[in-house]
Amino acid sequence: MEPERAVRKRNSLGFLGFAVLLLGIVLVCMLHFFWENPVYYQLNEYTSEEEPFRAMAFGEGNLSAMFSMAEEKKEDPFEVIAAFMADSEYDLTDEKGKSLSFGRWQDIKKGVSKVKPVEFTKLSHAYETLLADLEYFPLPQGDSEASRNYGYEDSWGYERTYGGERRHEGTDIMGGGNSRGFFPVISVSDGTIEHIGWLELGGWRIGIRTPHGAYLYYAHLSSYDHEFVPGEEIKAGQLLGFMGDTGYSKVEGTTGNFAVHLHFGIYFRTDHYEELSVNPYWILKYLEDKKVKYSY
Repeated sequence: MEPERAVRKRNSLGFLGFAVLLLGIVLVCMLHFFWENPVYYQLNEYTSEEEPFRAMAFGEGNLSAMFSMAEEKKEDPFEVIAAFMADSEYDLTDEKGKSLSFGRWQDIKKGVSKVKPVEFTKLSHAYETLLADLEYFPLPQGDSEASRNYGYEDSWGYERTYGGERRHEGTDIMGGGNSRGFFPVISVSDGTIEHIGWLELGGWRIGIRTPHGAYLYYAHLSSYDHEFVPGEEIKAGQLLGFMGDTGYSKVEGTTGNFAVHLHFGIYFRTDHYEELSVNPYWILKYLEDKKVKYSY
């Protein structure tokens, strides 16, 4: 007869094998369930107030690709953008336009609309607020070599110290060594002037509210096109003024505290903030292909 110890050992091994098999089946079923029913933990009621959303990390060419796909397939472009951004945890910088396929969009929308329909709608509305009215790059296309001598980097969130420690809330388009007053600055969108005049940090600045509710901030101007007033209606492509180096002073007209540049900021209202900044960098990259032509 087989020794009792050997029988127990064989039974234990058999039970262990069955347990491992059962665990494998459970894991496969769980993976299948979560694949078919994503939880979208990265999407909640206040996602638009969180850093990943505010970084607007669309990556090179992806914003154009999403708008084009939405137009071709007759889909809501802001739902398309919201879906791809949420699925990629709000960072598409390592993805290429080809990966943003219509089939992938359909799969994402099916999942997110099933699991978090209210949150998804709110997210797509946030992208609509920020992007729907943007038509042009803030510097027009000139006809001289000097007009192409400008540059900008992704400096949103960088440390600033004037007036106390704070974060940079926009993108600085540098004048490339050109003098103040050389670069025209135009309105990126239609809108209504909310703020105009001198600001200690921003110098001669202008703030415009777009029809969908974004607030666009143009700072450090050397001069205005004319004497604007709050409430004045502005059209996309309209001349606002000229790039300069005003600001960082309580004394109106102060210049020379930094290099000539345009500080461009994008803000929007949320449930908890009257004005919350987002990163304009990749949005400006998208607008580079949309320029008004000027002679300068």
